[in-house]
Amino acid sequence: MSTTSKQPQHPLSLSSTPVGCSTDNLLNHSSVEQRHRHSGSATSSNTKTTHATFAPEIAASSSSSHSYNPPPPHHRTSTRNYNNSSSPFLRKPIWLASSPTPHPPNSTTEETTNNNDHQLLLHRHLSLFDLIMVGVGSTVGSGIFVLCGLIAHNYAGPSTCLSWIISGAAACCSGLCYAELSALFPTAGSSYAYAYVTMGELPAVVAAACLTLEYVFSASAVARSWGDKIVEYYMQEYRSSGAAVEEEEEERDWIVTMLEPGGQNGYINPMAFLVSFLSVLLLLNGVKESKFVTNLFTTIKIALVSFLCIAGFLLFQKENIQPFIPAKFGLSGIFRGATSSFFGYIGYDEICCLAGEAQNPSVNLPRSILASLVIVTVLYVAAALALTGMVPWEYISETSSFPDAFRYRGWELCAQISALGEIITLPLVVLVTIMAQPRLQYAMSIDGLLPPIFAHVDSTGNLWHGTLISGTIMVVIATCVPFTYLDDLISAGILVAFSMTDASVILIRHQSPEYAAGTTTTTTPYWLEIMLCLFNVLSFVQGLVLGNYMHHVFGISVSVMIGLVLIGLVYGIATYCPKSSVFGGGRMMGGGKMHQIDEYGGGGGEYGAAAAGRFQTPFVPYLPLAGAFANWYLIAQLEFFGLFLLVLYIGASIFYYFAYGAKHSVGNNQGWGGGASTMNRGGEVQGGREGGGGGGYQTIYSDAGDGDTYEGDSDSFDQQHPQPLRTMISLPRVRRGDDGYMGDVVSGSSDT
Repeated sequence: MSTTSKQPQHPLSLSSTPVGCSTDNLLNHSSVEQRHRHSGSATSSNTKTTHATFAPEIAASSSSSHSYNPPPPHHRTSTRNYNNSSSPFLRKPIWLASSPTPHPPNSTTEETTNNNDHQLLLHRHLSLFDLIMVGVGSTVGSGIFVLCGLIAHNYAGPSTCLSWIISGAAACCSGLCYAELSALFPTAGSSYAYAYVTMGELPAVVAAACLTLEYVFSASAVARSWGDKIVEYYMQEYRSSGAAVEEEEEERDWIVTMLEPGGQNGYINPMAFLVSFLSVLLLLNGVKESKFVTNLFTTIKIALVSFLCIAGFLLFQKENIQPFIPAKFGLSGIFRGATSSFFGYIGYDEICCLAGEAQNPSVNLPRSILASLVIVTVLYVAAALALTGMVPWEYISETSSFPDAFRYRGWELCAQISALGEIITLPLVVLVTIMAQPRLQYAMSIDGLLPPIFAHVDSTGNLWHGTLISGTIMVVIATCVPFTYLDDLISAGILVAFSMTDASVILIRHQSPEYAAGTTTTTTPYWLEIMLCLFNVLSFVQGLVLGNYMHHVFGISVSVMIGLVLIGLVYGIATYCPKSSVFGGGRMMGGGKMHQIDEYGGGGGEYGAAAAGRFQTPFVPYLPLAGAFANWYLIAQLEFFGLFLLVLYIGASIFYYFAYGAKHSVGNNQGWGGGASTMNRGGEVQGGREGGGGGGYQTIYSDAGDGDTYEGDSDSFDQQHPQPLRTMISLPRVRRGDDGYMGDVVSGSSDT
């Protein structure tokens, strides 16, 4: 066996690029054909060579000696499109998404490398405690102060705590998926980053649009709600001071006029402007200051809720919770309450969007997500028990539950503390929620899907420009748009993002059946994807039927049929779509079998062994599918107008993608770089990543016939063997298993 030592990197290579690549995404089939048709030299059909430099911008001939500097990621236009037929479903390579840095250093512009005020790397400064504070601070809000009373009075009575437990279990279905994916892909972007790897670029943009609803629009809605509560609180104090009602109706005092310039039906809310403006100002001031305020106010919020619970248990009367499940509500009331209480858990996923600033992200992110869910669930259940134990459920206020409950028992001081506590702590939700949006924009800008200004990081590690732009939009919406116009749109968008994350876990952990069978031909290349799409669509239809048509025999019949189909889809995914050894699974190539070793730490075998040491979602695919069904059921319960707005909003995001994103996309126009590899010539290819995070792929390409091997970096191999391996790995899955077609491509003679 002859062995060639490593040589210096090829002068055309991206020398600083992290090593490794995804074997599905880097180039599409048309671009490969284009290079074969127009390249200056052809490779003979019997030559067994390979190339592991995966940067599409490298010239076809590797013999050139001049250096090549790729264009900056944000300055790429359609004239730099090396993939002449780009795909909206191009997937980001796993090695890149799982890297602790967003992109190779070479992807930065000359300006960014020379100017410390415009770096592209976020500072990792968030500890486990900081992340938990973000998760709890962004989640606990109106769930305690509003939803507990609403559910107890209208749906579940004393059994409100069961509604919170059920909704918490449903939230955990998606939360566990977020925990696994955040450990595998510890970069900013949350559902956007996960969808990019598993579904493609266009679905990732849709996921980002849905997350924007959660961050910008939700922060606006909370700010608007806080402004309304300020007015309500002042009006209650104004009336209790003895002012004449007639005088109030004839001439409002200047304070009320300032708080509600347009009256109760006015659109302008000055207090919403104040809280949103101050939140943005604090974020612009720096990450350390905003982190301190977040930790401080989250601690105050937890202390306040704990105080309410302790005081409530001191006033607890056993007869108030008997019967525990009122006959008026029954079990159906508990589940109806769970539907409403689920929205009290929204917010924990913002931890994932801050992954780019988390310390030890692969460990701390899943821990912080799970800890946030546990803390929030305990607080909600304890608050529900304390509230229903203080006051008979018939007398619980729907809008001011704890203050009125304490007044009912004669504890006026506690009533004042609870009323002021909500006003004091609710602005934290605005601060933490809008904090995530610049990180999402940063991830998209790094990928070329947003203008480069969103990726600028100042010397303190703050995304100043992105915060200013998204914060300005949030302030305008909060000041001018009433909360009622945003509620259902926000809820639907968030739940769509949750469902995409649930599907991402399944796409990572499972593969379509033909790849596992090891055949050279395929009849169902996207069987897993098709079944997942059907499951999500039918889950939404089932939610519509369950929520609106169960009082008809026809509706019951349709529901039963859809339920049987859903069960069949779950069985099909679990039974006929086996677990992946890696993302995408093994494939047949040419005369030998391609084995891809774990992309996260070496080893072969199933995904479970590959991801040893990292958090894994249990009961896959059952638990993610249960989470997706719960999400779509909740979406189906929303008002039609909100769903209509969501369709228009997603349509606008798709239009934006084709108008701007596709033309500037890094993946579709220049591609992602690759790096050093070890490889041999011939039939068997093995790819693996060494030492997750900072390591790289090690590819071994051995000749099935003569056993000759080659070990060295990919670029020195190129100088001797110019035929690129990327020609093979960039083919569509359907074509990659075709021996005849692969032989043509290897020889450079494919014309299909």
